[in-house]
Amino acid sequence: MSTPEQPPSTFDGLRFAFGTLTVLPVRVTRWDRDAARGGMLCAPVAGLVVGACAAGAGLLLLFLGAGALLAAVASAAVPAVLTRGLHLDGLADTADGLGSGKPAADALRVMKQSDIGPFGVLALLFVLLAQVAALAQMYGDSWARGALAALVSATAARLALTLAARTGVPAARPEGLGAAVAGSVPVGSALLVAALVAVAAAGLGALFGPFDVVRTFFAVIAACAAAEHLLQRCTRRFGGVTGDVFGGVAETAATAALVVLSLG
Repeated sequence: MSTPEQPPSTFDGLRFAFGTLTVLPVRVTRWDRDAARGGMLCAPVAGLVVGACAAGAGLLLLFLGAGALLAAVASAAVPAVLTRGLHLDGLADTADGLGSGKPAADALRVMKQSDIGPFGVLALLFVLLAQVAALAQMYGDSWARGALAALVSATAARLALTLAARTGVPAARPEGLGAAVAGSVPVGSALLVAALVAVAAAGLGALFGPFDVVRTFFAVIAACAAAEHLLQRCTRRFGGVTGDVFGGVAETAATAALVVLSLG
């Protein structure tokens, strides 16, 4: 007689989030739909850890006497290292698919190719330049603002994954990580997580003054809006989402958050 399957715990969700979204040595014990739902709901927690590591790298270089630009490069590089570059690779593949001008099936085949085309190269170039430029400006203002920017942008990037995994957003392929998590998160739960992240970010901004409360809050909102725009375009273009689209959504959100944080 088989024993009934146990419902996933919070730790199952955290293991799924850290095991699939980072290179940290976390073993994923469950790959079912419920665990995927918990993992996507916990994605901002993984982003918080990634952001803390990114901020730590930047602050270490500043402590050792490096300038704001080098600290910014380090803070932009750490998330790439901690994700094996998968989000950046997804961004490049998504740009190639969108820029190919081919029907959905052919565009998806373009995205699966191992090489990076001209649209992907340009997307990587401008996104990384924007991230480094914004972080350099923030570190130039103060070490604390730079660290805050690294923390908020990485968390907002993973929040975008939570929203992209909501019900009603189909998978473009029947296989892969994108299919495993697509449509797994109830809309209400995704919006609740988004509200919690935005309020928490505003709370961190309060450490710097009233204006930063508003700016940090809207940095998260802008990140979600930019990611949603890309998500909707990809859904229309490809018929759904893929793992590459999730990566592109995350990098778009991170960049939008950094740009807003650097304004004013």
